[in-house]
Amino acid sequence: MSFSGKVVLVTGASSGIGAATAILFSKEGASVAIVGRNETKLGNVAQKCKQLGAQPLVIRADVSNEKEASTIIEKTVDHFGKLDVLVNNAGIIRKASVADSNSLKIYDEVMNTNMRSIVQLTSLAAPFLVATKGNIVNVSSVASTKLLEGLTAYCVSKAGLDHFTRCAALDLAASGVRVNSVNPGPVRTDLAENGDLMNLMMPGAGDAAWWEYMKTMTALNRVGEPEEIADVIAFLASDKARSITGSTYVSDNGHTLK
Repeated sequence: MSFSGKVVLVTGASSGIGAATAILFSKEGASVAIVGRNETKLGNVAQKCKQLGAQPLVIRADVSNEKEASTIIEKTVDHFGKLDVLVNNAGIIRKASVADSNSLKIYDEVMNTNMRSIVQLTSLAAPFLVATKGNIVNVSSVASTKLLEGLTAYCVSKAGLDHFTRCAALDLAASGVRVNSVNPGPVRTDLAENGDLMNLMMPGAGDAAWWEYMKTMTALNRVGEPEEIADVIAFLASDKARSITGSTYVSDNGHTLK
């Protein structure tokens, strides 16, 4: 799956799935723009991309900030001259029951990152993707259909993202632009460790105990790695998936089967 001559923009690229995706696209010859809030982590990812011969564009931005997000597409196109693939990966997990006093605050925070920013970036990227007959891959979650108690806002945001993927795919199909999502189950990233998921399900657990527990939540008794999700993203972004649009690809080691 060569992406030589292609320009790929990855949000949430400072760690986890986003970092693995940026590195994979660099390995496959793409020019990559990486977006995140942590400059140090972005720099580490950029260095790994450079070791593969790429010259990544580093963009420090918070996608939930409308003003900052509004510059991401422009900076990418100004630097590389075009855009072929948009990977909307940035996302957060926050804990709040609908009965909690802060539920609306948490809902707004999660939706601003997990949904609103993706709508904004998709809208801004659309003209450039139409020009290149490019495509979009959104990183959703099996939480779009599998309920997680106490994570209502997160589940709703991913359900909304799945449907937005289908709506955007229909809107852009006539222009030759494909839109798909990949829906991971448990993946070994710091999103779960740094968010509320671990504290909600196993209060006080260490990382090792947490990931051992997550294995039991899957039919294959294993946790996915970021590189595995990156492989699916690259496939959906490639010409091998040229007939696929509006789809949600689950990669969860059988988590939804249990």
